[in-house]
Order: sequence, then C-alpha cells, then structure tokens
Amino acid sequence: MSMILETDRLILRRWTEDDASVLFKYAKDKRVGPAAGWPVHESEKYSLAIIRTVLSKDEVYAICFKGGNNEPIGSIGLTFSDGSNNATKDNEAELGYWVGYPFWSNGIATEAAEEMIRHGFLDIGLEKIYCAYFFGNEQSKRVQEKLGFKLSHVNKRCEVKLLGEVRCELVNVLTKLDWELTKNTKL
Repeated sequence: MSMILETDRLILRRWTEDDASVLFKYAKDKRVGPAAGWPVHESEKYSLAIIRTVLSKDEVYAICFKGGNNEPIGSIGLTFSDGSNNATKDNEAELGYWVGYPFWSNGIATEAAEEMIRHGFLDIGLEKIYCAYFFGNEQSKRVQEKLGFKLSHVNKRCEVKLLGEVRCELVNVLTKLDWELTKNTKL
C-alpha cells in the first residue's frame, strides 16, 4: 500500500478521484503523454478512468508541491514484474514518471525520482530499478542520466500499444549497489 513520501519541495501521495480535473488539465497537453507512450486525454471522464485503473496501483503517486494546494503536477511510480515491463524478478521494478508541461525544466522529475529510488531500494527492498525512454525524449534521458541509470539494452522495435506505434526504446538500469556507491560519493 502506498504511503506519503516527501522531498525538500514535493509531496508524493495517492491519486484520488477528486484529482480528475487537474489530471485532465495536464494530460490533455500533446507535449506530455505521447512522449511517454500514452494518448492525450480527451475528457475529464477519461482522466477519472485512468485514476481508477492505472494511477490507483500500489506505489503510484501524484507529485504535489509542499505548502501548495495539494494539486498534482505530475505522476511517478514503480511498476513491478507483470510481464508488461522490463522488471522480470520479484526484487525489480520499473520507474515511470511524467510532469505537466508548465513545470518542465525545474528538476521536479529528478527530485521525485530520487525519492522513489530511495523508497524502492530501502523501504521495499528492490535490487534493480529499470527506467526507459523513447528515442528523442531528451528530457527523460537527462533525468535518467542525472539519477545514475546506465544503459541496459535497446528495444529497436518497441510496440507502443496505446498509440499504435513502433518506437525505439532505450532501457536503463540502476542497481542498489550502484545507487549506494553514487549516494556515498555525494556525501
């Protein structure tokens, strides 16, 4: 079951049905979803359905500013081995995230991801976290580089089912050991 996680600027909390209008506000932007492999939201009703399904899973969080109005500005989560992602073992997960366009280039995805990685390794007991991006998504590439992810493999013909496309996907990995070594060199 998800908990509330915090960083210097952010609160990571469960999505609620009351968040549907805010989710729609950011997810209807063509710059957000398609880059991550999901379609633009066409209605608030669709956004509510996404909250009830995709965003209601354990370890999926709404990204909110501390001291703000508790309004989500993005989403972040860990997905565990289920045959549909790069995590294949019980002690592995795949990190996914997106941030609304007005908040790009402010280090929000990196800050939220650092906390999710810490949570994954220390609280959940993961040994590996995967994170992928589609070729051309330079923002996501930079976030993963800052976090210490290293190239695991490339899926040259990744089927993006929600968009009916085939793309080149770059899959990166961060092991607990590499994370601990990187963390200790920053101290």
